[in-house]
Amino acid sequence: MNTKVIVIGSGFSSLSASCYLAKEGFDVTIFEKNDTVGGRARQLKRDGFTFDMGPSWYWMPDIFDRFFADFGKQTSDYYQLDKLDPAYKIFFEDDTITIGDCMDKICEEFERIEDGSSKHLRKFINTAQENYNIAINKIVLRPGLSPIELITPETITRVDQFFKTISSQVRKKFKNPKLISTLEFPVLFLGAKPNKTPSFYNFMNFADFGLGTWHPKGGMYEIIKAMKHLAEELGVKIKTNSPVDKIITKNGIANGVSCNGEIYQANVVLSGADYHHSETLLNKEERQYSENYWDKKTFAPSSLLFYIGLNKKLKNIEHHNLFFDTDFELHAKEIYDNPKWPKDPLFYANFPSITDKSMAPENCETAFFLIPIAPDLVDSKEIREHYFNLIMHRFQKQTKENITDSIIFKETFCVKEFKEEYNSYKGNAYGLANTLTQTAFLRPSLKSKKVENLFFTGQLTVPGPGVPPALISGKIVSQLIAKNAKQ
Repeated sequence: MNTKVIVIGSGFSSLSASCYLAKEGFDVTIFEKNDTVGGRARQLKRDGFTFDMGPSWYWMPDIFDRFFADFGKQTSDYYQLDKLDPAYKIFFEDDTITIGDCMDKICEEFERIEDGSSKHLRKFINTAQENYNIAINKIVLRPGLSPIELITPETITRVDQFFKTISSQVRKKFKNPKLISTLEFPVLFLGAKPNKTPSFYNFMNFADFGLGTWHPKGGMYEIIKAMKHLAEELGVKIKTNSPVDKIITKNGIANGVSCNGEIYQANVVLSGADYHHSETLLNKEERQYSENYWDKKTFAPSSLLFYIGLNKKLKNIEHHNLFFDTDFELHAKEIYDNPKWPKDPLFYANFPSITDKSMAPENCETAFFLIPIAPDLVDSKEIREHYFNLIMHRFQKQTKENITDSIIFKETFCVKEFKEEYNSYKGNAYGLANTLTQTAFLRPSLKSKKVENLFFTGQLTVPGPGVPPALISGKIVSQLIAKNAKQ
């Protein structure tokens, strides 16, 4: 078989699809607009400091294991993986909750906050584990072409969980607001409010408490390097600094792309770039979804990010830290219900050099701060500085660590860069939210309904946002392409 496939973008889903397609004998070439592969999972290196610019949480290790096993490999062939203990710490205004590396430690912490809560927690996580097994083994590997895909013997008995929400399920058994926030937090990875997310998605709580939080030595970019190495081993060609400006079609069939003034021909075009942007590379009549369609969709948040090099080591913090010392629900409303710059946002602080000395110079700390914000906000240097000062004040108050005098450098990334560097619709960071009306077959299609031999992959299509779903998305679309080629 010498079927040529051009893949647009080199994020997790594109690299995943490229590996599977190359294994099936397709001739695959990746076109990446930036100067390094990885899409939103790029790496920043400066003055001996190493930052993951995008994803920084390694959850669902089984999904990564399965990916590499499909090629006769193991994650350990490419990178060292360490389980974090504690997994993370949550700072509230008057207390902190530490999430350990096993259920016994987590139950002990829940009991400290609320008597009797550990019994409810074990039951909740058991249900979450059942849902995880159904989701991973029965549902997510389906291409989202039909509502029938959601109907299995297991989901029929759980149909009510698609119409109840995570929020209602959690609040039924847990009364303490700190525990409620702790259990609702993993849903933020799905890019939606807990009161809009089907309770079936509590499988994310099993991913968190049951499977734990891990760290690849050297950072998340080690996974991208591993997948790039595997792809090239399988014969995939990768072109960086190669922005595609047009998907070429003839008689309603995709047959190549235009890039840097040249035409490259192919039998199949697969875009792992932003879905909305990918469709703008087509003639208007060839686009499946209108501007109105996209505008009405509920998008996951964007982010204001700070990458900071510190000239000292820190105490009182962990590798992953969540600052929930303000109103969780108000911030959610300022992202989804009434989009605006938040008054007093929750934020996340990541210090990978706490557990991985390779990511910072000796006696220094690599610091990464993230504020979730609504997509498409107007941002400026002054706004970024205001929020930096705001979270620094709270960080220093909560941790008793003075860091503002220890900053060697600071770089920022926000809506403007998400649009410019990733062609991200409205500058979103995580794709489409996983609400009931944006689940499975209700998400944008993997296969174009208007242009033959044109396919899509990534966080705006199935299964949804996050790194493990991106790996799965690449696998599913590669199977669709292979099936299509045989017809």
